[in-house]
Amino acid sequence: MIDQATNERPQVAIMNAVHDLPVLVARDQGFFEDEGLDIQFVTTPGMAQVTTAHSVKWDSVLDRPLDSLYNDGGIDQYRMCEWGIMKRAVEADAHGLRRRKIVALGASMSSFAIAVAPDCDVYEPEQLKDKAIAVTPNNGSHFTTLKMLEGFLTPEHIKTTNAGAMSQRLEALRQGKIEAVSLMEPWISVAEKQGMRILIESHTTRSEAASDDLSGPLLAAMFRAQARAVKVLEKDPTPYAHYFVAETGGLLEEHELKVSRLLHAPPQPYTRERFDDTYNWTAKWNMVVPGATYENTVDNRAWG
Repeated sequence: MIDQATNERPQVAIMNAVHDLPVLVARDQGFFEDEGLDIQFVTTPGMAQVTTAHSVKWDSVLDRPLDSLYNDGGIDQYRMCEWGIMKRAVEADAHGLRRRKIVALGASMSSFAIAVAPDCDVYEPEQLKDKAIAVTPNNGSHFTTLKMLEGFLTPEHIKTTNAGAMSQRLEALRQGKIEAVSLMEPWISVAEKQGMRILIESHTTRSEAASDDLSGPLLAAMFRAQARAVKVLEKDPTPYAHYFVAETGGLLEEHELKVSRLLHAPPQPYTRERFDDTYNWTAKWNMVVPGATYENTVDNRAWG
């Protein structure tokens, strides 16, 4: 247990269930309280939520709702795709914004998938050559799409575009306005329900980001609570399917969510090897500013 008397109350973001399910379970089960933590949970917009609007600023990740809230001190800790956290940690430091460090390899490793319409003539990843795939620019669906396709296509033939949040891009696919979309749960399950063809999918890991204001012992307690939640999810995630269903605005029922796509593990230290591999890959695609180091981007203070 941690004595939080000398620490400010941490403000922790709750965004997409696919990123945050271990946090939600730990909150619901009282695991944070068991660690002596008093946390303020802050709900932020996410690309999986049917209510997310086109007003999101796509060009600069540091101007998007969650990032703007963090920059202004409204949250202290959050998680999203590994490459997205990498980009934000590096570029916030480069632009003199509120610093954030990668403080763990996160607990959620749920799937992303690329889907096409059922009546199209695309049946395998190679056939996406020069076809625009709707992603969230510089977020998990973007990075994971490149990861999935670079084994099938050379970079100059991998094309991405922006068609809004998950619900908006799936509707654009249904209407024939775009040729392919990158999705995460619950939208992969929605796409399957609507008869869309899933071409390829992959599990991808999230990372944890935190401000310098949160101490190592405090983060360690948070991660222990998440690790307990992972054990609950390993036994049966179905009691928590309602979090995903709510994000669809009624397009999915709980029994229609494919829970086998949900994968979790306890938070772990973010290693130098992992940093080098991830940063170099991101830089190869010109998706992060150059010059970052493990020392100025990663802080495994939760592990001493």
